[in-house]
Amino acid sequence: MQATSTEERPAAPPETSSRSWRKAFTDIVEGAQQRQLWAHLGWQDIKQRYRRSVIGPLWITISMGMTVTALGILYAKLFGQDLHTHLPYVAVGFIVWGFISGCLTDGTEVFIQNEGLMKHLPAPLTVHILRLTWRQILLFGHNLIIYFIVLAIMRMPIGWSFFLAIPAVLLLFANGAWVATLFGIISTRFRDIPPVVGSLMQLIFFMTPIVWNAQILEQRGGDLSLAKLNPLYHYIEIVRDPLLGSEVVWTNWAVVAGITVLGWMIALLVLRNYRARVTYWI
Repeated sequence: MQATSTEERPAAPPETSSRSWRKAFTDIVEGAQQRQLWAHLGWQDIKQRYRRSVIGPLWITISMGMTVTALGILYAKLFGQDLHTHLPYVAVGFIVWGFISGCLTDGTEVFIQNEGLMKHLPAPLTVHILRLTWRQILLFGHNLIIYFIVLAIMRMPIGWSFFLAIPAVLLLFANGAWVATLFGIISTRFRDIPPVVGSLMQLIFFMTPIVWNAQILEQRGGDLSLAKLNPLYHYIEIVRDPLLGSEVVWTNWAVVAGITVLGWMIALLVLRNYRARVTYWI
């Protein structure tokens, strides 16, 4: 019995030979070059979810629109906010949060859920990371329709800062990739990470100014720095400020840029050290 179990389980790769920066960057380059594969798989993930549905992926937009409308009206009444300003605030907050939450929660299981594919279709780990990131980008694009609908209905004025939303969104996508890489590898080794992240995301949602405005803290004698301690606050603000025509706070950009650089450094280090062991762990 012991001999049989040993034969069925693949041997762990040697520690020294697998830990190489060259192999890690080769994995990234080769994964990026297989664009047709991960782009097709990412789109198929969405199509499969709405298989045999009449309107298909448009349910993504409808679901988000209903949530934004209901909670936007509710919290505008609760906090005494002007609906014409609060509804767009909630809409953009939900759209950005959807991408962040998707990358974190789905990222923890990006390799676990693709166990069969990884064992039967040899491919760089980056393919699965890009597949997840591309899927979340497609969902983000569907949800962004809500913003333009609200923009037209509320007749919101926008200025030159609107164009800053483009680099902000690109920065958001870049963070989604390292988050999926880091949490995907760690969660493959420690299976308690996915439920922990899922529980924390529910808590962080209520602590992040998405349905409530951070300025309410100052209006009611609180301290805005409490909201700024939440790193996700800065990610949402760098996208929300230009889309709503608000004054751009460069501190938010500095915080996000710093986290992006640090996050990629850690993710690349983890990829270098444990890339070859992921298949063994799953």
